[in-house]
Amino acid sequence: MGQGTQALRLARAGHTVTGLESDPEMMASARKSLEAEPAGIRERVRLVEGDGLQTGVHFLPGSFDVVLCHGVLMYVEEPDAMLAGLARMLAPGGLLSLLVRNADALALRPGIAGDWAGALDAFESPTYTNRLGLRVRADRLSALTATLAGIAAPLHTWYGVRVFSDNISNDVELPPAAELELLLAAEDRAGRTEPYRRVAALLHLCGVRG
Repeated sequence: MGQGTQALRLARAGHTVTGLESDPEMMASARKSLEAEPAGIRERVRLVEGDGLQTGVHFLPGSFDVVLCHGVLMYVEEPDAMLAGLARMLAPGGLLSLLVRNADALALRPGIAGDWAGALDAFESPTYTNRLGLRVRADRLSALTATLAGIAAPLHTWYGVRVFSDNISNDVELPPAAELELLLAAEDRAGRTEPYRRVAALLHLCGVRG
């Protein structure tokens, strides 16, 4: 769950949310953010301290209509066990939503930045250095498609995320509202359109439990 940003957005939209997090600092940050919310939103959120590899310890099979695993798999060396556990938590027809780094496009970011050595290295390696300075792994669409089929949550649809804007620094301020709206529209269009979505920095995969 991290610091709970997406969990709180879902709760504000009216959903009942359970957040799972193993890092004490992240959990403390999520609790602090939750405490600042109105009572009606706080009542819809449950925070659980635990590891995503041990979902069976905390939840019964079929407990959830939707399971989000966004920006997590890159920190897991062997993701198949975690994905199988997440799929078991889904009710029939439930949605498993994954957001992962696109291993098939790792050379694009350093290449566009003019880092030719980094681009050449990225062709040969399934890992990369993220914006936190950590060396983490990426996933391939083909491999995850096979994994989702094997855990009875076959791929329903997928999108590319950050096709045009991946090289923008975190320190850059958001553009004016009109320009931001155009940027988001362009990203949304590219993320749904071939061949652009295949070179996106991130992949958003949606599997549905059979």
